[in-house]
Amino acid sequence: MRRFCVHLSALIAFGCSTTPRGGGGVVGRDNGPLPGRPVQAADAELPADETAEVRTAAKVTSASYEDEKRVIPADEAPPDPGEKERIAPPAPDGYRAPGAKALPLEAVVQSVYTSYPYLHAAIYERNVASGYQLAAAGGFDTKLKASSENGPTGYYQTYRQMLGLSQPTYNGGELFAGYRIGRGDYQPWYQERQTNGGGEFKAGFAVPLGRNRTIDARRAELWRSTFEIQRVEPDIQAQLIGFVQEASYAYWDWVAAGRDYRISKRLLALAENRTQRIEQQVEAGFIDPPELTDNLRLIADRKAKLASSGQKLQEKAVKLSLYLRDDSGDPIVPGPDVLNEFPEPDAIDRDHLAADAQIALRARPELKVLDLQRRQYEVDYAEAHNDLRPQVDGVLTGSQDMGEPTSSKGDKSEFEAEASLFVEVPLQRRKGRGKMQVVEGKLSQLAAKRRYVEDKIVASVQTAYIALASAHTQVLETREAVRLAEELAVRERQNFDAGASDLLKVTLREQYAVESAFKEVEALLLYYRSQADYRAALAQDLAPVVTPNVP
Repeated sequence: MRRFCVHLSALIAFGCSTTPRGGGGVVGRDNGPLPGRPVQAADAELPADETAEVRTAAKVTSASYEDEKRVIPADEAPPDPGEKERIAPPAPDGYRAPGAKALPLEAVVQSVYTSYPYLHAAIYERNVASGYQLAAAGGFDTKLKASSENGPTGYYQTYRQMLGLSQPTYNGGELFAGYRIGRGDYQPWYQERQTNGGGEFKAGFAVPLGRNRTIDARRAELWRSTFEIQRVEPDIQAQLIGFVQEASYAYWDWVAAGRDYRISKRLLALAENRTQRIEQQVEAGFIDPPELTDNLRLIADRKAKLASSGQKLQEKAVKLSLYLRDDSGDPIVPGPDVLNEFPEPDAIDRDHLAADAQIALRARPELKVLDLQRRQYEVDYAEAHNDLRPQVDGVLTGSQDMGEPTSSKGDKSEFEAEASLFVEVPLQRRKGRGKMQVVEGKLSQLAAKRRYVEDKIVASVQTAYIALASAHTQVLETREAVRLAEELAVRERQNFDAGASDLLKVTLREQYAVESAFKEVEALLLYYRSQADYRAALAQDLAPVVTPNVP
């Protein structure tokens, strides 16, 4: 009867003054006393032939049961949980291999700048643009001209050979020089084809006086290709901003997956640490065997969750390896021993919002790309306007025959100079007007697009600020929820140890705590993803690293 009285006192905090058989409980793996449970009337007396193990497990301590294992009141804060009791781990130090250093975000960004293949593909656009410029400059190449025209049969037997050079000039004109020799019997109407015995030297130049004087097709193509080379650089920068943003997403996803894995591991450890205690309590008859079965079920469920978290962590590490590469460009799959932790998020200062929007408008390369495209359209417009002008070309040439005269008159021996003027006027001028209308439409489209891009840049800065501020608030609130949930979980576990709770309540409290911990990870992930958006909006990732030159 004395045993029944003592067990009952565990529930009502009132019992016998003597030390009962079940008051202290059994010694668990942490060498602390284990709780008993209220016994039924049928359990008041143990059989005389009970085993030595049960006697040992039921051995009592010198302290009273109600002082040692009382129920914690709801308004009394439990002690701060130890590292083994926490659901949300503060740091991954115990998860890191000895000597391994945490992988920082800067290392991933640096890898993008030096080894990311898509960035190299963007940089090769320089070669493409340089090739177009080289091809456009080919319009000013010096041309070698040669011909050989021979008529060895017939009444008139003629032989003509020619060799010359032609050099286009940057003002739309042309310089030319050459040598020709004509031998044989020429038709009377083709006597100018015949030269003296030493041949004829000829040189001259052509100058545009109307159309093609300020711009022509060759110069227009060269100018467009020059602006294209200039446009490539901000285009590379715009792509680089996106690459760094994607790499930051992958990095923080990996960090979040690592934290989820550690939470799942801690949660499993809590259930596993209870197993031996529950086994001893069941053997001692303090709790029913289904409690042990339920805890084993809980362990199996949390092992499955841990396996799922481990798979997710590996998948995020593989995705991160697309951006994290070695010097030769091969992907590096980071192991769990280099996992980093979320740094402490900073509060957002909204007073800098307007200034940051102006910084973004000056720094973002998208606007520079549009400005250079507008310059290309201006070249197109000037070229189209050039087609409205009349073509007026002046040509001046001089020639001198050398050697034995082939005419008795000697009419080919004197120096000859010739000045010519060629005029061509398009009457309807529809070609030029049509091209100008096309370019005017493109310029209007580009102006509207530029305005939208400006608004979009400002909106991206504002959106990043809103997301950062909201995520920061979510982090603070979820951390408070984690703290409160862990307090409740600790209190429920201690009540369970005191025999005043059951495993179902403990499981629910731990489930609430782990859900809060996962929500904190989600809030931190949202914050640092928003921070990556903010850095991209302000083009902050262009300054630290010089874009590599790819041969």
